[in-house]
Amino acid sequence: MHKKILLLGSGELGKELTIALKRLGQTVIAADSYAGAPAMQVADDFEVLDMLNGEQLDSIVAKHKPDLIVPEIEAIRTERFYEYEKQNFKVIPSARAANFTMNRKLIRDLASKELGLRTAKYFYATAFEEFKDAVNKIGLPCVVKPLMSSSGKGQSVLKDENDQQKVWDYAINNSRGDLKEVIIEEFISFHTEITLLTVTQINGNTLFCPPIGHRQERGDYMESWQPIAISTEDFEDACEMAKQVTTSLTGTGIWGVEFFLTHRGVYFSELSPRPHDTGMVTLAGTQNFSEFELHARAILGLPIPLIYLEKAGVSAAILANKTAEHFTITGIDKALEEMNTDIRIFGKSTLRPYRRMGVALVCDDLNADMNALRKKAKETADKISIQ
Repeated sequence: MHKKILLLGSGELGKELTIALKRLGQTVIAADSYAGAPAMQVADDFEVLDMLNGEQLDSIVAKHKPDLIVPEIEAIRTERFYEYEKQNFKVIPSARAANFTMNRKLIRDLASKELGLRTAKYFYATAFEEFKDAVNKIGLPCVVKPLMSSSGKGQSVLKDENDQQKVWDYAINNSRGDLKEVIIEEFISFHTEITLLTVTQINGNTLFCPPIGHRQERGDYMESWQPIAISTEDFEDACEMAKQVTTSLTGTGIWGVEFFLTHRGVYFSELSPRPHDTGMVTLAGTQNFSEFELHARAILGLPIPLIYLEKAGVSAAILANKTAEHFTITGIDKALEEMNTDIRIFGKSTLRPYRRMGVALVCDDLNADMNALRKKAKETADKISIQ
């Protein structure tokens, strides 16, 4: 069993997926907009292109004739995927899933209007006057996001009407691709934000990983931990919502489905049709399979008998704090002196403020104090210096 896989987007998630696929004997061609991207460092071959350029995208698909086309980022001319499927190329999870989830408008309307899932109230805006009108209807505070972005870029909470222009500009300027539109959402008062990693299979039931808690700053992933306390009722509701939306979108692989847990129940938030930032905590050995191993198995049609929790773990982001083309990373030896600690350095070639350059991973047994474990993960990440 051997497949040629075209990976569209070659960041840190793509790198770990490539490693998982290589361990199963597969061939990976990693594509991105710049040479030397993390996944390219471990792939069999690579391509540098503008993935929003449909002709360039068509060209590398025709060149490599992959068995599987696996998107890893949002900024891709995803409408081309429908044509690839007509040509008998397999898109992961599917052309429909990639198109809907690369655009918050499509996925939110699917979840709220078609499937009737519980979501925050929301409006869209393509101009500042529309934005102000939507804010007036939603009320303050409200959440503002670009319709197409990655890793929380452009997302903020508007709390003061005097900040409307700043928040609008931030969202528009951080939009990925050529879609310049924002979504304005009701601010949900939640006590917990979770990711429910959901696995859809070619032959087999939909599977759910133990929920992952996570924290963001500036819309960026900062830390995630597994397990997280959740009631049986909320977990079952989240599983049912995740199953509904992934079934509607069709296809196989792992999905990062985000929910808000509130005193009024579970709210659907967002969905990514691929390994999720917050799922990097599974690299700490929390599960019998990491999210990347699960994605690799699912897209290859290999069996996944059972997913179960083995340890408690935390992942904490290691961030850059300046812009630079030349830098040195130190402190890895200090970070690894503690028991049950590990580090992933992604191998990115340039710095910019808040760019994620790696993660610190810690684990312990399942009855460990999670607050103490989160503190240990942050302390481990803080020992890494980027100069």
